[in-house]
Amino acid sequence: MLLQTGNFLRLARAGYILAREGVFTSLDLNLLPPAAAPLVRIANLFAVGKGENAGAALVRALSQIGPSYVKLGQFLATRPDVVGGEIADALTALQDRMAPFGRAKAIDIVERSLGRKVDEIFLSFGEPVAAASVAQVHMATALYDGKPRKVAVKVLRPGVEGQFARDLRDMYMVARVAERWSSEGRRLRMIEVVDTLARTVKLETDFRLEAAAASEFAENVANDPDIKVPHVDWDRTAREVLTLEWIDGAPLSDLERVAAEGHDLKALGAHVLQSFLRHAMRDGFFHADMHQGNLFVDKQGRLVAIDFGIMGRLGEKERRFLAEILYGFITRDYRRVAEVHFEAGYVPAKHSIEEFSQALRAIGEPLHTVNASDISMARLLTLLFEVTALFDMRTRTELVLLQKTMVVAEGVARTLDPKLDIWKTCDPVVRGWIEENLGPKAKIEDAGKSIAELARLATHLPKTLADAEMAIERISRMADQGVDLSPHSIEAMAETRRHASNRLLLGLTALTLLAAWLFG
Repeated sequence: MLLQTGNFLRLARAGYILAREGVFTSLDLNLLPPAAAPLVRIANLFAVGKGENAGAALVRALSQIGPSYVKLGQFLATRPDVVGGEIADALTALQDRMAPFGRAKAIDIVERSLGRKVDEIFLSFGEPVAAASVAQVHMATALYDGKPRKVAVKVLRPGVEGQFARDLRDMYMVARVAERWSSEGRRLRMIEVVDTLARTVKLETDFRLEAAAASEFAENVANDPDIKVPHVDWDRTAREVLTLEWIDGAPLSDLERVAAEGHDLKALGAHVLQSFLRHAMRDGFFHADMHQGNLFVDKQGRLVAIDFGIMGRLGEKERRFLAEILYGFITRDYRRVAEVHFEAGYVPAKHSIEEFSQALRAIGEPLHTVNASDISMARLLTLLFEVTALFDMRTRTELVLLQKTMVVAEGVARTLDPKLDIWKTCDPVVRGWIEENLGPKAKIEDAGKSIAELARLATHLPKTLADAEMAIERISRMADQGVDLSPHSIEAMAETRRHASNRLLLGLTALTLLAAWLFG
């Protein structure tokens, strides 16, 4: 009961701040459930800034409620399917900045986490250079192979895990109410939204997991000439401390500095977008927070990514889905784009492929009638998800995160090159992936995998035959000595026969197919 009372008190405070900042004033009362409309009217009586942009009001309110809600706002910026495209765009401006908690406290956390005095770990440990709700960052110096090198040390903010856990309980309660009483809440999977936020918070508050993400990402891009990932110092990393190679580079948020250092802005714009697509389709693992503050340019002109707390993953099916829909829109093959949705099971089979194809044409054709610099791949995906909702496509969290990351990546690319041709930039990456994974070469590789699987099955054939022989002998003995016809015995005999017959048939089939392949 106390827990519920605490939930309600904290949510009441949050609701009051949202109402006071005018977040609810832009809602159309006619579209709300009958029970909700009177509550919104009462809430709007407290509004100070009436008629203001809802996105700006929400940004201001979340900043006042607390750091957990700032993090919620940043996460919802990746979910335009939940809050709408306009508000999602506004939330991208939400700044996660807090006062630093001081060098002395950070040193205590480092020493406790790493089990040594800070002077034994680092040659120097400076004041914080940046501070946010989860952690703050210090510049330090460490010894590597007898040579001092600068490192970035990220230290977890004290008490942040308990605060997030408390606020997540409040958010779960709201999500459960929304799904229980609202069909739209169930369609948007509100509980799953909070689940995803909770997983994100877990990754961001356990720096060993962020270090693992950075390490995996670094392995994936090791041979890419246009991007670099800071090296993880595992010896100086623990749950509350993350030590990375220090990046000396120009942040993409400072275009004047980037240009002054002689970097090609147009080439960098293409690299941002192509790198994102390559990581998503080739690796199935992409940086899901690619704003300007997390991207630098080093002296060699390479992009350098930092902050691996929010990462996205795509399975093989999702990667194929992404590649085929982008390629289908590029080539104007709307029928194929529709088929891919049905093949993936994203659109229920009760709908018509022809009608869905027609709806996709309404999205794609306008893109081919405007200037190349006006085409937006992010807008394409946004419209696609809006249309698929009409055909009962349920929210796919991984695809929505992908879409929002595309919005951010495209935005960064366009700040570097306002006339960037999205089709031309994306085409070689998408076409290359399709040729590699869906072309003749891929089919030959799939055939090779099938042969290997058949060979594996064939190796079990001797045991299968032996098991079958034992089953036959057992039945023969029963014929000679009499048969126990109790229900238990009958079921055991039937089970033995089923297993023997199935394995024998499977083994013989595998051997036959393998022989036909090798000698046919």
